[in-house]
Amino acid sequence: MTSTTTYLDHAATTPLLPAARDAMAEGFALWANPSSPHRQGRAARAALEDARERIKVALGWEGELIFTSGASEALAIGLTRCRLPLRAVSATEHDAVLRHAGAARMLAVDSTGLVDGAGTGEGLVALQHANNETGVIQPVGEIAAAVRAGGGLLLADCAQTAGKLDLPDADMIAVSAHKFGGPVGFGALLVRDWAMLVPSGGQERGYRGGTENLPGALAMAAALEADRSWLESARAMRADLEATIVAAGGEVIAAGAPRIAAIGAYRMPGKSAAAQLIRFDGSGIAVSAGSACSSGSLRTSHVLGAMGLEARAAAEVIRVSIGRETTPAEIARFVAAWRDIAGAGRAAA
Repeated sequence: MTSTTTYLDHAATTPLLPAARDAMAEGFALWANPSSPHRQGRAARAALEDARERIKVALGWEGELIFTSGASEALAIGLTRCRLPLRAVSATEHDAVLRHAGAARMLAVDSTGLVDGAGTGEGLVALQHANNETGVIQPVGEIAAAVRAGGGLLLADCAQTAGKLDLPDADMIAVSAHKFGGPVGFGALLVRDWAMLVPSGGQERGYRGGTENLPGALAMAAALEADRSWLESARAMRADLEATIVAAGGEVIAAGAPRIAAIGAYRMPGKSAAAQLIRFDGSGIAVSAGSACSSGSLRTSHVLGAMGLEARAAAEVIRVSIGRETTPAEIARFVAAWRDIAGAGRAAA
């Protein structure tokens, strides 16, 4: 990023932390294959397992951990290799879950994006901890208890919350390193018990093939061990941001729901998200319209549709996501641009 760029798209990806970069360099120096039996391989294996334990400690996880290429692969493993069939997913899940949903029941959400988890029955249920477009935090622990009472399991997508919030009480959890300052292309699937999954052979105790990514594991561990007190300042900055948006005639999406401090979705009535993104980008401000995985298609957000927003209103919503590096001055710059764009929209009308 140049010094004139205000980057407010941290939910898509956030910068690699210096400690994670240094850890990656250490991993590249241990270049041997961790699955090789010789001395160099054993040294790499020891470093890999040490990183695995550090990650589990940092996340407060006492179960098993499978390294993956990211949250999307972690979700795919959990969804397709669980010994129980997939029974239900929420209507606001990430596309990485919905592409595997098949005939699974879609759990409806209310106007604030909170899901009704009742009556899921025996089987696997998939649920985001915090939505990647709106930041809405689901009561995963409560829903997991209901699912288990019916003989099922719960898979939580924690791509947006791992390294920021405490993990929820779930049976499987998907995490992504590049969302909290680790490297792109690395993540993990946390599993309470190996017996939940059907093994496929290969590395990672037979649950994922491919040479283990030692630099990625070391960098992920270092990123998770970094201080996360920045979320308090993020909460304050977002509160100021939202007060200004409302005063300027904008709308805060899911304002009444619990939301992670790093993510907010905002509607600018009368101004399409596409037009807003062009104007913000021209002002040196990076924001997005919904998920980074689908914003380029300019399709209406399925998340906002499930929450009951009409297509026209949903097409006027952008996402602002705050990161560790975000400053009050950058928020002020965004607010000034928001006022200019919104005012231009009213003048044109």
